[in-house]
Amino acid sequence: MGIFTRLRDIVSSNINAMLDKAEDPEKLIRLMIQEMEDTLVEIKASCAGAMAEATKIARQRDAAEDRAGQWSQKAALALDKGREDLAREALLEKRRFLDRAAALDRELAEAQALVERYQDDIMQLEEKLAAVREKQRLLIQRHIHARNQRRAQQDIRRADSSDVIMRFEKFQNRVERMEAEAELVNFGRKPDLEESFARLEDDEEIERELDELKRARRGAAQPPEPPAAAATDAKE
Repeated sequence: MGIFTRLRDIVSSNINAMLDKAEDPEKLIRLMIQEMEDTLVEIKASCAGAMAEATKIARQRDAAEDRAGQWSQKAALALDKGREDLAREALLEKRRFLDRAAALDRELAEAQALVERYQDDIMQLEEKLAAVREKQRLLIQRHIHARNQRRAQQDIRRADSSDVIMRFEKFQNRVERMEAEAELVNFGRKPDLEESFARLEDDEEIERELDELKRARRGAAQPPEPPAAAATDAKE
């Protein structure tokens, strides 16, 4: 496939339609980008060659025009010297270089047109390449999102399945049984000697506080006795 045929196919291609039909859109975009980059390198190389060729043709045309001017001066000199035969020969050489310059001028125009075409193709291909790269970035993001969404839906379906629910309930029952076993570890165990003495000490402390409270309450309940002097006066 020629470079211009590939370029025409690339520029005229409908990226969205190609992606819709592709089994692996990411792989297709990578291949498209590689193809575009390779074509772009070839076009730029061809454009550089065409520019160099145009420069060479322009130089050759200028040289032919200079030679035509030199032969024109020689024809005038020969005519001044009375050598009409030499003047005629000089004019023939002048005509030959002018024809050569005219042909080179036409060739230069074609070379410049080719350079412009290459430059236009480069611009179009770079725009297309930028669009495909943007598609690649968006497609990768969509692919990552779709992959995560599919994984989430699969997890949800697995969580909703009866097998998962049964396993969860079985695990929950196991945890509850372990908790119950932990509570029964000390159930019915007789207190050791230190615990017994500790409770006795606590009981004695409680009994002391209770006795103090009783005495305080009894003292508050008895009425106060009258003074002794007041009672003696009353008898007299």
